[in-house]
Amino acid sequence: MTGVVVVGASAAGLSVAETLRRQGFDGRITLIGDEPELPYDRPPLSKEILSGRWPDERVWLRDEAAIAGLELDLRLGVRADGVDPAAKTVTLADGVMVSYENLVIATGVRPRWLPGTEGVPGVHVLRTLADARALKVLLAQEPRLVIVGAGFLGAEVASVARTAGAQVTLVSDLDAPLADVLGQDLGELLIGAHREHGVEVVTGVLVEQVLTAGGRAAGVRLADGRTVEADAVLVSIGSVPNVEWLAGSGIEFGNGVLCDEFCQAGPGVWAAGDVASWRHPALGARLRIEHRTNAAEQGMAVARNILAGGDPVPFAPVPYIWSDQYDLKIQIYGLPRGADRFALTEGSVDERSLVGVYGKDDRVCAAVGINKIRAVRAARALVATPTSWDAAFHREGTTI
Repeated sequence: MTGVVVVGASAAGLSVAETLRRQGFDGRITLIGDEPELPYDRPPLSKEILSGRWPDERVWLRDEAAIAGLELDLRLGVRADGVDPAAKTVTLADGVMVSYENLVIATGVRPRWLPGTEGVPGVHVLRTLADARALKVLLAQEPRLVIVGAGFLGAEVASVARTAGAQVTLVSDLDAPLADVLGQDLGELLIGAHREHGVEVVTGVLVEQVLTAGGRAAGVRLADGRTVEADAVLVSIGSVPNVEWLAGSGIEFGNGVLCDEFCQAGPGVWAAGDVASWRHPALGARLRIEHRTNAAEQGMAVARNILAGGDPVPFAPVPYIWSDQYDLKIQIYGLPRGADRFALTEGSVDERSLVGVYGKDDRVCAAVGINKIRAVRAARALVATPTSWDAAFHREGTTI
């Protein structure tokens, strides 16, 4: 094996490179990233960086010396524009062509904008370190901030912004934000925490338009005709996989790069991290997971499978998500969406300290903990090993 090209200087991409070196690979590894930054961690952007608790360099996944020690052909600040699997080359935006024996696609995702808002002053998204820096400057002014989208990212920013003194309005098209993931009771618990901290939560209505005045965002108009004035707008309505550069290559993509259970998208082509859509052998479903733990684990799995030759191992992790909002730490193992039953095993909603499990088709499919770090780790075993609902609890759960 003469060379591995990793497109995406991300947590997943760096995990591929580090694992290859740890496993004894001494060939060329080219790591390509479209940002000028060293590979960095994204979850702290909406928490520690935005709040100012961390300096920017603390989000680096490795310092300069550690990166140098990997002996990479490191190409930062340049994007990949295309790939030719027949010739086994990647073309960069600066015209350079890089050859590979194995290609790993780790290009991640980008934020989804409201139509017509990209580039409008005062309209923000949060994905990159540059985004976090701009938003932190804004929060220092204690602005009126409208956040469009009440998923985990939008809710995390709301908690940081409110703590920083901003007037925050959180707008969701869902009647019960986060209930689609966590169920009605826990969704209400989290939204209730925001309201208690002074966030105005507007539910069940779409944002129809971002209003401008003097060329800057000045608020939003809702689909029911109401308007909300603001100094800035954060759009947090999901993301789009970065796959367009693969057009015409023959590599299959749609909602991500389409891979098999080994994370392989074709001969000598692999994917890892937020952009990878792979068949999870234990769950019997195609997944694409946008979370930090999965990125690192999938990067390691891809590296090992590259080195395994004809004996790859399926990638079958227990999905893991966490979120910090005010004094609440939420952790989820498995996939609670679509569950048909829910039961608390420890604590209570009133205490805002609990462990609960979700069931689907008479099996435990997920576990959630709020301010119960150790206890929810123990509940993870019910998700990791296929466990029937009755065998796990010997009692009937509560339907959600």
